[in-house]
Amino acid sequence: MPINIPYQLPAREVLERENIFIMDADRARMQDIRPLNILILNLMPEKEKTEAHLLRLLGNTPLQVNVSFLYTATYESKNVSKSHLEQFYITIEEAKSRRYDGLIITGAPIELMEFENVNYWAELQDIMNWAKTNVTSTLHICWGAQAALYHHYGIGKFELPKKCSGVFKHSITDPTIKLLRGFDDEFFSPVSRYTDVSIEAIEAHEDLILLASSPDAGPLLMMSKDARNIMITGHLEYDATTLAEEYERDLAKGVDIAMPENYFPDDDPTKRPPNKWRSHAHLLYSNWLNYYVYQQTPYEWK
Repeated sequence: MPINIPYQLPAREVLERENIFIMDADRARMQDIRPLNILILNLMPEKEKTEAHLLRLLGNTPLQVNVSFLYTATYESKNVSKSHLEQFYITIEEAKSRRYDGLIITGAPIELMEFENVNYWAELQDIMNWAKTNVTSTLHICWGAQAALYHHYGIGKFELPKKCSGVFKHSITDPTIKLLRGFDDEFFSPVSRYTDVSIEAIEAHEDLILLASSPDAGPLLMMSKDARNIMITGHLEYDATTLAEEYERDLAKGVDIAMPENYFPDDDPTKRPPNKWRSHAHLLYSNWLNYYVYQQTPYEWK
């Protein structure tokens, strides 16, 4: 089933080339089902790439999805035009006039900062608090996952000796959990972060369930027992070349950075890396939308 997005959104052209089912507003209004309304708080600097990453996954399920994008009013992004934000994004104050079936909070390249030093931290806390009663389920990605663990459950992050970057094998803990339906016992996920969270702290918390982890990259996937918060510290939404683009960007900046692990064929950065995680990315988002959003959300919000 399709995703319903603004006609002029740049990601639309990318998705249409990949035969992702996109519906215009006129056709969407003729559908005799209630679409899911998903809000995406896009904190990533290259917003248009992140839009395409997430819309690709949201557009490959049997559900009709209306997508709205959210940006922070307390911080002005330097990597996207103001006109793009004004045309395709809203602020939390505008979003508060309605309720949403699902919310996605992306990562942000600010892991080494203390949460309280992030200039939009108070606004993000407001958004996460609002979501408790106005969103059926929230999916948090990378730094967004760490922010949720800290804000909701008091679990902080710690700095790693070096950046954890690459494609790592993760093991699932319980294949009967609905979010993991269809997953292999072991699966790959891209990881790109300078910080981590304690696997022991997650396992010890009475409100959290650890779903997948790696001996090399730590905890990847966890959720609250009420399923309202799902956290993933990796980037299943990434394209095959996204880690390579980040690596080349850091080298160009003169950053002392290691090559992503288990990524380039023969550890040769001139060779195109294969995508080893695409099927599980689609499974994760499909399962989230079906079991934790569609199956749980009321037909009419009261």
